[in-house]
Amino acid sequence: MSVLYDLNDPALAADRFGYYRRLRETDPVHRTPFGYWVLTRYDDLDTLLRSPNASSAFPKDPGWAMKRGGPTCPVMKSVSKWLLLQDGPDHRRLRKLIARVFTPRSIDRLRPRIVGIVDTLIDEMGEGEVDLIRDLALPMPITVVGELLGIPAEDRAKCREWTDKVGYVLDPFVTPKRRIAMNKAESEFRAYLLGLMATRRGAAPEHDLLSVLMQAEDGEQLTDEEIVANILLIFNAGHETTVNLIGNGMLALLQQPDALRALRADPGLMPTAVDELSRFDPPVTLATRVLNADTSIGGTVIPAGATVMGLIDAAGRDPERYPDPDRLDLSRTEPKTLAFSAGPHFCLGAVLGKLEASTVFSALLSRYRTIELLREDLAVNQHFNLHGLNELPLRLTR
Repeated sequence: MSVLYDLNDPALAADRFGYYRRLRETDPVHRTPFGYWVLTRYDDLDTLLRSPNASSAFPKDPGWAMKRGGPTCPVMKSVSKWLLLQDGPDHRRLRKLIARVFTPRSIDRLRPRIVGIVDTLIDEMGEGEVDLIRDLALPMPITVVGELLGIPAEDRAKCREWTDKVGYVLDPFVTPKRRIAMNKAESEFRAYLLGLMATRRGAAPEHDLLSVLMQAEDGEQLTDEEIVANILLIFNAGHETTVNLIGNGMLALLQQPDALRALRADPGLMPTAVDELSRFDPPVTLATRVLNADTSIGGTVIPAGATVMGLIDAAGRDPERYPDPDRLDLSRTEPKTLAFSAGPHFCLGAVLGKLEASTVFSALLSRYRTIELLREDLAVNQHFNLHGLNELPLRLTR
């Protein structure tokens, strides 16, 4: 009997949307031979994300922890305190304290600075042959998240290196080499940030996230370990997902020139365009949960204890919810993209990420008369969960 879904299947890497289409048409709520379940339809993923029976607390699973170095290893000490991997009251407490700098008003205050950063990078990039990832899509969000968190400019490159290595902790499989690298990187990042926090204590309060998190709110305060863990998470998520949104989105526009022409003709489409680009090729591809009770999803009862992988990129191409799903329609408004999750774990940084992406796309379209893709064989990153390009070679003409 053929296997319908296997993370290591070369056919998945070669044509993931075709692979997902076949799976959705054959068995949309699929129990794999490996024990976990896979969802490919929009409504089923939405149900999973909103279900009170769905847990994100993977660090509590001894098997999950052992594959990453064991429950007492450095990286597990960190991820066990991540907002992303908490449920219930623990999640609500962390979210309340961290959300203080992610309000719409706080993000809107960043708008002029983001525009300035983008304009400076484009000035430096110039025209002719460029790599959009190297020259703009990567340095822009690193600068923004570094300033947001209060990380000194000279330290951001090494923070990126550390957090990128730890980010593999969320991939379905962790190789021994990556396990060693992520634990070493977490220890080094922890030592660095605790040292930075020591210099902030007693100083005049600032508005950056690190300074804010060190302050109490309504009598509640994060521990130093919680601050270190969640700054690591936010630094990684705050640049990696935005890089992918910009890179994947620009590639999609270049491959569907009618959509690119429509956006040039009507810049007012930008808010819905960014949502549509996130649907079409999302920066995060997986939403995984463990069920703590029998749960009906898509007409199938999945038993308590089951691990369920919701494929965000597959759900975004569900023809039952998106007519003509393989075409970019920059005026789409419904249903809402699941690229930023839904329910209690809806992404705190969604507004910021969309602002960054829309600023980049607007600047590129206004400052360059033509944007051409130099080749189609593009290198992608090695993450399964954070899918994006390592390069995007373009020819830009003013």
